[in-house]
Amino acid sequence: MLKNALADKAIHSITKFTTLDYPHHLASIFWFAKCNMACPYCYNPQIVRENGTIDLEFALQFLQSRQGRLDSVVLSGGECTLYPHLESFCEAIKALDYKIKIDTNGSNPKLLTRLIEKKLVDYIALDYKAPKQKYETLTHDRHFERFEQSLELLIQSSLPFEVRTTLHSDLLSPEDINLIITDLHVKGYLGTYFIQHYLHVEETMGKTNPPVKNFDESQLLKTIPIAFRN
Repeated sequence: MLKNALADKAIHSITKFTTLDYPHHLASIFWFAKCNMACPYCYNPQIVRENGTIDLEFALQFLQSRQGRLDSVVLSGGECTLYPHLESFCEAIKALDYKIKIDTNGSNPKLLTRLIEKKLVDYIALDYKAPKQKYETLTHDRHFERFEQSLELLIQSSLPFEVRTTLHSDLLSPEDINLIITDLHVKGYLGTYFIQHYLHVEETMGKTNPPVKNFDESQLLKTIPIAFRN
């Protein structure tokens, strides 16, 4: 199947080297074009809106040239799980002896299930965009239940993963974050919940302004471990 898809220009761009995106690993990042959400604070609008420019064959050749220098690949976006041949692509990456981390909004639980069952992914970062009450307003996607299926799948699996939320204090309040914390606690999430502060850039999906409201971290529940990034 992948042989017929090698010419697909599914990847928007490649970050050749990072030590930050996959904990304790030397990785490259493949940024897949397109997304099924339109979060206003997204700082990759060009990746979401534009078509890919790099085909899979080039991406695999790049990995072949980096064998022995890199040990892992991050598949991000956009939303990489939208790509119909991602499973076969992961098989080809694994054949080169790389670990794979996937950044996802959790909207494709069926694909995540197959990747986990076939041991084609080593780590997942799952974006918990907003509590259910605000999910569609923030993401412009109405399928919260798909995200919820992905979350429950990961909690029940033995795969290392993290849950994270991008925090723009004008869009999410301490009460909103507490709803997420409570949901994670009730579902049995045992990892650290990462809250990533929004870092302002000029071009975002929703032309978002810098936050005006203060965010009082002292109001957050302590029922699960929390770590702040940025």
